[in-house]
Amino acid sequence: MRWIVALALAGALALTAYAVLAPPAPSAEQPAVFTETLQARLARLPGDYRSWAQLAMEQIEQARITGDPAHYPKAEGALAKAAALAPRDDAVLTGRAALAAGRHEFKQAVRLAEQAISVNAYSSTAHGILADARTQLGDLPGAQRAVDKMLALRPGVPSFTRASYAAELRGDTAAATALMRLAHEDAYLPADLAFTRYYLGELSLRSGALREAEHWYTRAQEAMPAYVPAMAGRARVAALSGRLPEALDLYQTVVNRLPLPQYLLEQGETRIKAGLPADWTLLKAQRRLYEDAGVRDALTWAEFEAYHGSPAAAVRLARAEYADNRNPVAADALAWALHRAGRSREALPYAEKATAGGWRNAILYHHRAEIERALGRSPSSIPAKRLNPAFDPSLPALARFS
Repeated sequence: MRWIVALALAGALALTAYAVLAPPAPSAEQPAVFTETLQARLARLPGDYRSWAQLAMEQIEQARITGDPAHYPKAEGALAKAAALAPRDDAVLTGRAALAAGRHEFKQAVRLAEQAISVNAYSSTAHGILADARTQLGDLPGAQRAVDKMLALRPGVPSFTRASYAAELRGDTAAATALMRLAHEDAYLPADLAFTRYYLGELSLRSGALREAEHWYTRAQEAMPAYVPAMAGRARVAALSGRLPEALDLYQTVVNRLPLPQYLLEQGETRIKAGLPADWTLLKAQRRLYEDAGVRDALTWAEFEAYHGSPAAAVRLARAEYADNRNPVAADALAWALHRAGRSREALPYAEKATAGGWRNAILYHHRAEIERALGRSPSSIPAKRLNPAFDPSLPALARFS
């Protein structure tokens, strides 16, 4: 689920980051006669702190698009120059909050987003980053308040998508779908259309409606043929439908274009299901790159170690993650790591916390049932297959989406 959150957060930031930083569009009566790159503008006006902040936002977006965490230090450098010029400017503070969120420093992101809001209470972007960070920290009421404020300030694709995710986390799938459809109706740019169609596909996939999910992923690619998340969605549908050669072909294209850890995990597990060996070399290289760039992501590696490495290492990583971010995903990761390490009795309270909020994610309920069975108990929660008929426990990375 961290991958869901990471993708949703990054995608939502991409849709909103430019809004508070961009200069006004020229009017029809006074058309622009030339364009100027940010780099050229900053060479001419090195004291333009808002352009430094905008440059940082573009680097954060490039990190999302390319999967290259080397863009984060570049964003940090641009923001350092902006902050030296105008430390209390709301755009500068919002950029720093976005960078902290991108690096999974969510407490810092909350602090900076709140500072930005104290300067400019009408910044919908800052409220969106605040919602994302509070969600990661497990403060769902606080996240909902930020989403509500964002909706009041600027109803549109970024606010509707966040409201959809908040509804999904509290178990209201119907509201989540309705809100995402509102986002889709509001979208008109190719990037926004691809983004909203992709997440309509995700909602369908997580309910087991594979044909509907594939429809939305295909429509997302119609809006933007190079949109990698939609191609990854089609790969998930193929894998969960038993079309493993097709899935592996799609995954190879996906990781060639965007080698995110999530996609590499999905590809490796699909290879295992197809009777082929998984090669984790590139995944481990990505782990080093992310760490070198200051990205903290103990959750991803805890889940990898629990399934494919050392359960003891998974426990250490998941415990560190849960200490900072007490959300349902971190609770589930710690529960599963403890269970895989043979400590099911310690695991059960965390599995119960993971399912306590109402979020109808099949893998949380599967993990809880397995832990209860290990303790000689009958499963007390909703069967995973009832929540999602397409759920496949042999593909745990995909199950975060399915």
